[in-house]
Amino acid sequence: MAGARIDYVELPSATAHELTRAFYGKAFGWEFIDYGPDYSATGNGVTDVGLSGDPAEALSAPLPVIRVDDLEAAFAAVTGAGGTIARPIFAFPGGRRFHFIDPGGNELAVWATSAD
Repeated sequence: MAGARIDYVELPSATAHELTRAFYGKAFGWEFIDYGPDYSATGNGVTDVGLSGDPAEALSAPLPVIRVDDLEAAFAAVTGAGGTIARPIFAFPGGRRFHFIDPGGNELAVWATSAD
């Protein structure tokens, strides 16, 4: 799928959300935007980092997120290539996405803006 690239990585931080946010701010000078009490993200526009502080949503490992222009076409391509859908397409602030498991057992997400 032309133009698809990892542009976001979501890190679980459910047990220490504020400490994790403070760590990255102090260590690397990253500034975060709050999207509610349990979610923060950088906004540099290159490869951003999200911190998921909701224990019900946080995964046990980092979540690479791939941006595409056509979410439905990407969904079909992932399933056609043998990926297992972990979370079907859903809306979130800023767009829509789905999660899949690759043959190696890695969970990734694919997203597109709401206008796509």
